[in-house]
Amino acid sequence: MKILITGATGLVGKQLVKQLLSEGHQINFLTTRKEALDSLPNCNGFYWDLKSGTIDVNCITGVDKIIHLAGASVANRWTKKYKKEIIDSRVITAQLLFKTLKENNHSVNQIVSASATGLYQHSYDSVYDEEATIFSNGFLGEVVQQWELAADTFSVLNINVTKVRIGVVLACNGGALQKMVQPISLGIGAPLASGNQYMSWIHIKDLIQLIVFLLENNKEGIFNGVAPNPVTNLLLTKAIAKQLNKVLFLPNVPKVFLQLILGEMHEMVCDSQKVSSLKIESTGFVFQFKNLESTLKDLL
Repeated sequence: MKILITGATGLVGKQLVKQLLSEGHQINFLTTRKEALDSLPNCNGFYWDLKSGTIDVNCITGVDKIIHLAGASVANRWTKKYKKEIIDSRVITAQLLFKTLKENNHSVNQIVSASATGLYQHSYDSVYDEEATIFSNGFLGEVVQQWELAADTFSVLNINVTKVRIGVVLACNGGALQKMVQPISLGIGAPLASGNQYMSWIHIKDLIQLIVFLLENNKEGIFNGVAPNPVTNLLLTKAIAKQLNKVLFLPNVPKVFLQLILGEMHEMVCDSQKVSSLKIESTGFVFQFKNLESTLKDLL
């Protein structure tokens, strides 16, 4: 297949490109930096400018599928200006893609859009599947709802819409895991807040295979991109320390301290979302990394 990818130079994007190329697919990618047009070997780069709403329409020529991963990191401080960038980088990019497809001849039959488990409401007890309708009223919930609504518009063009609500991606070369590893490796790690908040995680290798599976099988609808066994922040912290042969001796970091340091961003580490993977498993997808211990052993 010929696949157009946004966000192809990010943590997930780079690994996804590598996997798709290894399977013989052709890759086009969009970038907002002209100097990055040749940054991905064996791929065709195309320029787009979100502020002016311009895009190289050649990016869709012969394309069968689109993978929409573009989005500013949510791990930077949420100023009013940056919160707008977080939303715009997801929503306006989708709107520009939609406009391009609507106004030009194309052969696209599916779009796979990244989404996030941050959509689900904070709960220590609930288990969220894709049918859940109780959403977070925090900023992340707002972001994801707008993100998904933008993806849904493509169905008007008779394009299958697939949304992957991605949990905490664990990888060895960046992302959340490395930020958790750093203080623990220095001997100053500790659980956050109560430590009872669930973190629904996924090994980056499984996430890549999951996205490829949805593409190659033309699966439509919403799928949680999480491993089968979510864990609490306390258990995750202990498991990382065990893998690194480090001792945890500091008390939990109080929630009030996290609120003081992180501001509104504290919801990223304090909110609890226990998310189900049963739907994707029922389609025949098999996780390589189901348990945290094997995942950390592979990554650390």
